[in-house]
Amino acid sequence: MKKIYLFCSAGMSTSMLANKMQEVANAHNLPIEVKAFAHNKIGEIIKTLNPDCILLGPQVNYMYEETVKEYGELGIPIAVIDQAAYGMMDGEKVLKTAIKLIKENKK
Repeated sequence: MKKIYLFCSAGMSTSMLANKMQEVANAHNLPIEVKAFAHNKIGEIIKTLNPDCILLGPQVNYMYEETVKEYGELGIPIAVIDQAAYGMMDGEKVLKTAIKLIKENKK
């Protein structure tokens, strides 16, 4: 089971996107869990749940550098969700991006 976790300021709008991503994963029988959390829980979530991919909502993209600096050496791919895909709540596109990041990370 791959864990793709989304983080934004409060976890509200990303939880809608996470649900859409989970629907796509389920429809394709992919062993993936998608969840959304508030960014201030990121350290705790990484320690306890070991995500395979971390996606940041576009509204917290200013936290990307800091997040990579703090957790980058753990080997978990970290990316900012594409603004257009986020705005359209395109769960399939964001899910594909996350899966690609996980695959590239395994090399």
